[in-house]
Amino acid sequence: METRMKATEEILRVWKRFDEFPMETITKAWLHANGEPFKPRSVARMREHRTQYGTSGNCFDLALWLMDELRSEGVVCYPVGENLGTEDAHAAVIAMDGSGRRYLCDLGDQWLQPILVDPDTEEYSESPLSGFFPGADIAVASDGGRALIRYIRPGGKESRAEFDLNPAGESEFREAAAYSQSLLSLPLVERRIRLCDDRIVHWEYENGQSQISSDRGLFHESDPFGEETWARRISRRSGIDERIVQTALDLYAAEGLL
Repeated sequence: METRMKATEEILRVWKRFDEFPMETITKAWLHANGEPFKPRSVARMREHRTQYGTSGNCFDLALWLMDELRSEGVVCYPVGENLGTEDAHAAVIAMDGSGRRYLCDLGDQWLQPILVDPDTEEYSESPLSGFFPGADIAVASDGGRALIRYIRPGGKESRAEFDLNPAGESEFREAAAYSQSLLSLPLVERRIRLCDDRIVHWEYENGQSQISSDRGLFHESDPFGEETWARRISRRSGIDERIVQTALDLYAAEGLL
């Protein structure tokens, strides 16, 4: 595990509370199926649903929840986002340590831990680093205002994402969260899974298929057979109550999204 670019213990202590949380759009569809209004849940309600049904939420839910937890511990933080208010929106959080150094906290993409994004610090590096993302090395290129993240996977395959490191207005962020909540696109569930050899892999279900990304490559899972259903597999992998998953999948199917 790399030590360079890692967040401080006060930030990591809060981050680790989310280690078992999936990122998922199952809850959104379940709420829609129950006739819930198209608006974000309060953090208190997210906690209630987590306790009752094992749900968590999408990237906006997780960002709002993480900020609530960080602020309860006195950690300064703010929301960031890309393409807010669109179907391609993505939400994350910047947490600051006691020296004002900023760390990108992206539960929505199931990072293993936050990463330093301030270039004018001794610890900053643009070299590929392991231990931050399941199944890939991470390389950061930041000018302080924006950060380009390279995800370098086994065999050299690479993908990229950009982040605006400036604070999103909290009212704008909540409006974007509400818009995201109103959308039903493809069903998506992602979760970090620790294997018996202590490696952490990234499991993902999207649009009727599931796969596992690891440091040994990408593996597609076979379709359910026998008594297993997609709802049962998603429940087993994610920890979400199977009845909740089935209700959500039924809605996605009815909307022609499966």
